[in-house]
Amino acid sequence: MKILKTVIAATLLIGSVASSAFADDQAIVQKFYDFLSNPASQEHADAFRATTADNWESIGNYSGVNKTTDQFVGQLGGFSRLIPDLKWEVQEMIQEGGRIVVRSRATGTPTGPLFGVDGNGKGFDMLTIDIHTVVDGKIVNTYHVEDWAGALQQLGSK
Repeated sequence: MKILKTVIAATLLIGSVASSAFADDQAIVQKFYDFLSNPASQEHADAFRATTADNWESIGNYSGVNKTTDQFVGQLGGFSRLIPDLKWEVQEMIQEGGRIVVRSRATGTPTGPLFGVDGNGKGFDMLTIDIHTVVDGKIVNTYHVEDWAGALQQLGSK
């Protein structure tokens, strides 16, 4: 009976520690979305940089050309000027080990042409899916897919 109690206590302790680690990883990943929703904020950019590994990569296609942290921050700076009301709302996070899958919704109203489409004041609302890998408290890479075609269709509709 004493062995059974020890096994149960150890299982509960391990589960509690694992749950806490998952919560920490998800809080780290949330900072990524805080920055996406506040791309002009130096504070959010610094928090994003603090959560990514030195060799972090943004992987959005299979061209072999991935973005570094600096390139990604620069890209978002451009988005902040073009889409000042850009919001990236996390709708669901699913974690398995060091992988966190995020389903989110991005909305915004471009102030000029976006990828060649002038929405004339219209906004977009699109689905995004990201897969983040977290190792030792840092995001080491992010795979992402956004429905930009759907966003452009919304902007170009009459």
